[in-house]
Order: sequence, then structure tokens, then C-alpha cells
Amino acid sequence: MGLTNATFGMYGGLVAISLPELLAEQHVPEARIAVITATAMSPAFWAFLICPMLDVRFTRRFYAIASSIFASIFLFLGLLNLNHLFLLEILYTLGFFGAVITQNALGGWLSTVIRVEDESRLSAWFNVANIGGGGLIATFTLGLVHHLRLPLAAALLSLALLLPLAIYPFIPVTLADGRLASESFSAFNRDVLSLLKRREVLIALALLLSPAGSFTLTNLLGGLGHDFHATPRVLAIAGGAGVAVAGVVGSLIFPLLSEHMSLRPLYLAIGVAGACFTLSLLLLPRTPAVFAIAMIGENVFQSLAITGTFAISFETIGQNNPLAATTFSVLSAACNFPIDYMQLVDGHAYSWHGITSTFAADALLGILACILLALLLRFVRRPSPSSPKSFPSPQLP
Repeated sequence: MGLTNATFGMYGGLVAISLPELLAEQHVPEARIAVITATAMSPAFWAFLICPMLDVRFTRRFYAIASSIFASIFLFLGLLNLNHLFLLEILYTLGFFGAVITQNALGGWLSTVIRVEDESRLSAWFNVANIGGGGLIATFTLGLVHHLRLPLAAALLSLALLLPLAIYPFIPVTLADGRLASESFSAFNRDVLSLLKRREVLIALALLLSPAGSFTLTNLLGGLGHDFHATPRVLAIAGGAGVAVAGVVGSLIFPLLSEHMSLRPLYLAIGVAGACFTLSLLLLPRTPAVFAIAMIGENVFQSLAITGTFAISFETIGQNNPLAATTFSVLSAACNFPIDYMQLVDGHAYSWHGITSTFAADALLGILACILLALLLRFVRRPSPSSPKSFPSPQLP
């Protein structure tokens, strides 16, 4: 079930890794590549505005299938227009929008059929699919584009995006709310307010919006290899196979840890442990080996934290939630936000005292956020883990 998220992972890997490489080969300026990439990935922040649609009219499986096909079509069209940058930007933004909708539809769908005791395992494989899908597409894209005719390469990559759909028939389907989609949009503000009245959602939003588990250094270290005198070979190994293995290992460790600690304290413990790891790097010399350790270690902690966000989201949604996909999409947008603003913070910190101030700012802000959130959790009564949340079934007109 978790591997269905590979569609989102593959599209994300193509936009974040393969697309910049393809554009760099055409001598597109770095600044323009950054704008194209950032714009294409922007649906991660705003796509939740349309996600109430996923809880009405049709099944969430239908929406997951339709949005996967939508993303596949625009991936194909985007690769055929690599020389038309403005059109390329629009096509890949639309395609990534489809991939985000796919993930949110899956999050709402799977949360309604998974057993409570299996939520951590599902979260782990959901993230493995994300990381593995991105690594898979990044591994083969350049080779296919270079050795095959572009339309054929684009068609193969687009079809790869649809492979996870083969899992769908084996997953139970829950019926959607019978209201019209237009009614859901008109009631969106009311639905969001109803979500915000739930204490579990407020706590989850506080956790996910904070920098407690963002580990944004994973997005910056690839460009800081020169600070560690890392060779291109070290960069390739640490940033390729090293990151992929670290991501999978971190994801699969999480269910083991969740057996011994509640999700929210565990999420904060991961944040503190990761921040301490970041601070320990300041004591080590700036060598290629330390760069590899930093790259792999930060990705282990980030994958642990991301798996934790999925687990918290599934637990927060609860059972029989008529707004399952809407809730998942709001929480997903929230966990992407600190990755964005902490990247700005870490980047500005680098201008002060280089890598030292970047590591210190990232770690200390993370620890401070974890302490404040731990105090919040202490003074807020938490529901018993043995009493899963239940929602009444929606009344259909």
C-alpha cells in the first residue's frame, strides 16, 4: 500500500534532480533553473486548496487514478518542450500539481482502510516509495534521454509514473461523500474551521509547521561540498547511493522506534537527536569523509522525521473521517512549509560565518522548537493510544 506513493516520488525526483541536469546541459543559467524548479514544485504548498474535492462525489481511488494520469501526460509534454522554458515551467507545474493530488488522495484513501496498529509501517513504506521513486527516476532519466529518441524516452518515463496503479485493485475502496464537488468548495472554509477545532489537528499543525524536524540541510549540503574539499566522485556517491540508502534505512527504522514511544514525543526526540548530530559536525574537520557522514546522517534523520509526519497525519485523521483527504492535504502542506523557510534561514546564516553558522542556526532553532513543543505536549492532555479516534459517517443527501 505504501509503495503507491512512488508516483509522487518519481515526479518529485524528476523535477528536483533530473530536470535541473537536463536544463544545465542546455546551458540554461542557474538562476533560471532555480526559478523553474521552485515554480514547478510550488503545488506542494497550495494544492491543498482544491483537495476538499477529494472527499466528495467519487472515490479517492478514482481521484488518485485520474491525477496520476494527469501527471503522466504533463510529464510527457514537458520533456518534449525542454527548449521552451516558459511552456516547460507551466507544464511541469501542472504535472507536479497532479502528483501532489495523487499523494493527497492516497493519504485520505489509505488512512480509511489501514488498521491503527499498522499506521507506522504504512508511513515507513509511504516514505520509502517517495525516496525510492525519486532515486529510480533520477537514475534512468538522463540515460533514456541521451540514448533514445526524445518522444520514446518521454513515453517510457510517463508510463513508469503509472506503474504504482497496478497496486490499486488490491486495496479496499471506501465510498465517498455523496455531495457535489461544488458544495464541498462552497463549504471549504467551514470544513477547515471544523478541522482547526480539533485539538489533535492543532497539535499536529504546531509540530509540522515548526522547524523541529525539517532537516533542511539535506537541501543545502549538495552545494557546499567545496567547504569540505569534496571531489565530484564523493559528491556523486554521497549524494546518490548514500542518500538513497540513508533515506530507506531511516524510514524503516521508524516503525521499530514507534513501538517504544508515542508518535509526537518520538518526533521531537528525532528532532533533538538530529540537531545534536548537526552540532557534533562542528567538532569535526572539513574533509570529504566528514562531508559524506554529514550528507548521509542528515538524510537518515530527515527520513525519520518525514516518516513521522506521515504517521502523525494518519493518526490525526483517525478512523471513518469524512474529511480524510482534506485533513491529509492540510497537514502535508504544513510539513512542507518549514522546509521552505528554514532553507532561507540556513542560506542567510551561511553569509555570516560560512558552514559553521549554518549548522549552528539549523541545529539551535530545531532544539528550541523541540523544547517549546515538548512543553506544549506536557500541558495538553493527549488521547489514549488504545482509544482510536472515530468520526461519524457523513450524512448523504
